[in-house]
Amino acid sequence: MSDKLLIVIAGPTAIGKTTCAIQIAQKLQTEILSCDSRQLYKELNIGVAKPSQAELAAVKHHFIDHISITEKFSAGIYEREAIGLITKLFEQYDHLILTGGTGLYIKAVLEGLDEFPNVPTGDTDYYSSLLSSEGIESLQEELKMKDLQYFSEVDIHNSRRLIRALSVIRSSGQTFSSFRNRKPKERNFKVLPIQITMDRDQLYNRINQRVDLMIKEGLLAEVESLLPQKDLLSLQTVGYSELFQYLDNKIELEEAIELIKRNSRRYAKRQITWFTNNGDFVKVPSNDTNQILQLINDKK
Repeated sequence: MSDKLLIVIAGPTAIGKTTCAIQIAQKLQTEILSCDSRQLYKELNIGVAKPSQAELAAVKHHFIDHISITEKFSAGIYEREAIGLITKLFEQYDHLILTGGTGLYIKAVLEGLDEFPNVPTGDTDYYSSLLSSEGIESLQEELKMKDLQYFSEVDIHNSRRLIRALSVIRSSGQTFSSFRNRKPKERNFKVLPIQITMDRDQLYNRINQRVDLMIKEGLLAEVESLLPQKDLLSLQTVGYSELFQYLDNKIELEEAIELIKRNSRRYAKRQITWFTNNGDFVKVPSNDTNQILQLINDKK
């Protein structure tokens, strides 16, 4: 299967990955695997910028609406399921598209994941309790102090990742990042990793406009419907946690919206840093599908 090619279209939130991936998939007459840790959830729609029904109908997507917010999921599970699906789909196609902004999931598919020590349940429970009592900021500060390297790479608004890292640190006495240097797994397909790029100011404006559109399309009502489940780790994420604060009468709506914009911009910045520092991604200007198609042709 070494002649098969997995095309990775990666980049920060709101940069246009979905549109680009669909255009390339249509040209190649193939399917798309989503690599977005939030679009997996059936209950999350507007706030995670899930592809529209028209987009999903244009090209077959996988790992969209994949699980419920009540189910446990991890990068390790994603690796196992994605590699299994890729192997199956390559029996039918010469090319596949993997697209998204979750760097750890992309790493899992391309290289496999590092092996970490088993963590006692008590350590995980400790940080889950800390999250409930003192908020995500307490986790962020502790991780920054104990493992600055991982803090600079991780999505600091993803409480599940923070709890995982801090639990490993607490139980092992070593930094989380010290376990992340293992030799990559061998894959029996070729990979073309592409990082979509855009002027930073332009990207931030797109993020701000997208948040305004989400609010207009009914994000507040979506979050309100999830209020009884607000303590689930899957809902401790940008676009939801800020509106939960509003619904709990802790902040005003205008402040919540501004926080979503700010946190989304910060998340995008961290994504850009991750893709720049991890792997050999070829940088391509947003929506330059001709250049991507040329890169694919050069791989033949």
